[in-house]
Order: sequence, then C-alpha cells, then structure tokens
Amino acid sequence: MQQLEVFNQGLMSFLQFGSTPAHAVQIMQKQLLDAGFKQLSEVDAWQLQPGQGYFVIRGGKSIIAWRQGLQPVEDAGIRMLGAHTDSPCLKVKPNAEIIRHGCLQLGVEVYGGALLNPWFDRDLSLAGQVQYWDQEGRLREALLDLRTPLAVIPSLAIHLNREANKGMEVNPQKHLPVVLCQAKEDDQPSIAFRKMLADWLQESGHEVAEVVDYDLSFYDTQAPALVGLKQEYLASARLDNLLSCYVGLEALLAVDHPSGATSLLVCNDHEEVGSASAIGAEGPFLESVLRRLAGDEVAYQRMISHSLMISCDNAHALHPNFPDRHDENHGPRVNAGPVIKVNANQRYATTSETSALFAGFCKAAEVPCQRFVVRSDMGCGSTIGPITSTRLGVRVVDVGVPQWAMHSIRETVGSQDSWYLARALVAFMSAEKV
Repeated sequence: MQQLEVFNQGLMSFLQFGSTPAHAVQIMQKQLLDAGFKQLSEVDAWQLQPGQGYFVIRGGKSIIAWRQGLQPVEDAGIRMLGAHTDSPCLKVKPNAEIIRHGCLQLGVEVYGGALLNPWFDRDLSLAGQVQYWDQEGRLREALLDLRTPLAVIPSLAIHLNREANKGMEVNPQKHLPVVLCQAKEDDQPSIAFRKMLADWLQESGHEVAEVVDYDLSFYDTQAPALVGLKQEYLASARLDNLLSCYVGLEALLAVDHPSGATSLLVCNDHEEVGSASAIGAEGPFLESVLRRLAGDEVAYQRMISHSLMISCDNAHALHPNFPDRHDENHGPRVNAGPVIKVNANQRYATTSETSALFAGFCKAAEVPCQRFVVRSDMGCGSTIGPITSTRLGVRVVDVGVPQWAMHSIRETVGSQDSWYLARALVAFMSAEKV
C-alpha cells in the first residue's frame, strides 16, 4: 500500500508541475539525469554502451529515452512504450491583446478537442516557451510558468441568459478571451503583454532586451487531489496524457538491468492535433532514432520484426450517469485495471496477437485488465498507435487507464489504475520474449 501511495504522490507532482509539454519534458529530463541516463544530441555521432541509459529531446517538447540492452537490437528487438506530452488547452495568440470595456484581455486559440465549458470561472495561470533577444542580440529561449492565478474567463450570469442550463454554445472567438487585468482604453495593447513577459523573465534572472515570440498556454491552477470517501479517485488536469508519460518513465527506470532487449520510451507532442509535425508521432523522430540504434537497413528491418510497442493513452471509463454511451459488454470501470483498446476500423492498432500479449503481461504482474470497444453507432477516437504502426511496420497494442471527463480542464481516474499499468509495463520490459 505504501508503494501505491508514493507512486500516486509522484504522479500528482508530475501532473501539477508539467503545466505544458515543455515543462513535462523538463521534469522527465531531470529524472533521467538523476537516474544516470546520458543526454545525446542528434547532431553528434553516438557511441552506445550496453546497459547504459540515454535520451534525446527534440523541440523541447518531445523526448525519447532508452536503456541499451545487452543483446544486439536486430536479434532481441526493442520493447517500446509510447505516450504524448500534450493536452487540450487554450493557447495565447501572437497578437493577443484586446482592451475593451476597461479590461485587458488576451485572445486564445483552442488547442485540440477541448471541452470548453469547464474553462469558465477557473483560476488560470500561464506557462510555456518564450523566445527573446538578450542584451547582446542573441536569440534565447526560456521556460515560463507563473504558477499564480492571474486570469479568468467569467461566465455570463444566469439572470442574463435564462436558457443557460438548457445548453449554451461556446463561441471560442467571442466567449473565450481571457480577462487578465483592468486597463484604460488609451493603453497600448500591442506592447502590453510582451512587456509583461519581459518583466516576468527579468524577475527570474533572464537578461531580456525584447520578447520576440512565444508558445504559451493557460492552465488551471487547482492542484491534483485524491478524492472520494476512501480516496478511490485521482482528479487533475492533463491526465490525458501526462499520466501515461509518468507511468512509462517509471517503468523504464524500474527495469535497470534488462534481460537482453533494449527498452525505450517515446513521448511525442502534438497528438491532440493529429501528430503531423517534426516532433509528432507522424514525424520522423522515432524512426530516425531507431535507425541509428540499428546501424544499417537489414539490421533495422530485423529489429522491427522482433519489436513491440505498447501505445499508452487513457481510455473512456464507464460513466455512471451516462451508461448508454458505452457498448454494454465493453464499459471499462475505474480501479479495475488497464484497458486494451480495440477497433475494427484501425482507429486503434491492437490486434488479437498484441492484445493477448498485453493480457499476458498483466497476468504476469498480477493485475486485472479490461477491454474497450466503442459503440457500433458512434465514432472512435485514435492514438499514436496506428500512426506508429503504419510508419514503422511494428506490432502495436493500444492500452490506457480508464478515465472520466476526457479533455476537460479537470479529469478523473481511479487511484489504483496507474499503479496497475506501471506493473504491467515493467512485466513487458522484463519479459524474455515478446
């Protein structure tokens, strides 16, 4: 029980401080370095040693980490875990400042398929990457996370919209500009926000001459929490899919003496918007690393044929208020174990073989597992699993922890399921054969 509690405390800390993909990768970078992994650069030649851990970061928001196995990769293959660092959010527009009716507001763009109504009346803060010129004219990048509540999107009072509880359409252009502070109509909005950014960076020790650009997102400042009469649930922002990043990293670090095969974790950005980028799963990042590990084309093809990827992305748990939204025989329950996700139309990459393999890892780890199939009259979301399988030709199984309120500003999972998944992933990475 103590292990579970420690695990959940670590997960909640990661969720709280991984406020953007860049911050999540920064936390993972520190954990890997503390565990003795070595950071590599893609511009250098690599000299890899068996048993040693390595990692590569691309774009500051995607990371691949692996422990070099004791056997050649073309003979043993690679045990791969896949997840994504991004979550639906509100991103600040480049020319964001709006001054109207005595308020300085920032225009935002919706990133991914967010549930928008839960963003109203939350204590919002701001985080992300900022590019600036320093005093010597060099272009620099800094991570910014203000942590404190500094913005809100106020709801319209029900007195002014008596039909609000019958359903209100949220227009992102009109209804989501964030209220930052009070302002006078004659203020200069074109420089106000960048001046604020420069001041915030100066306070944290950066010598800023001019803020050039940024990739900033608003997020809810409410901390993750264990909830329920017996703390059966864990509620937080960004459970989809920082939970899988954390679980995957814990599993990778737990297998410090692999039986022979190389173990690898890839966490990509941009899954929520289709993965089509240089650092997304549809891009070349993973394939380029794998080809370097193999050395030549024949070795690469042999390696892929021996490999397996577990694509970890949360699954839809059966909602007690909406049971009709699930197939009656495939409604995963929270705290009942990780979910194997199946779709006949290849929205998930699971096959009967890979499903059976993952069920075997769960059995070896003595954890339960479940299966999810979407209702036949509903559309199905997708993951990095089919993209990776298509790009690499590798076997893939799509799995995930069951959760409620996916893509809300605050989501909920069972407090035991992440621990179950971690144990199954350790069994996968420790198995002699896959």
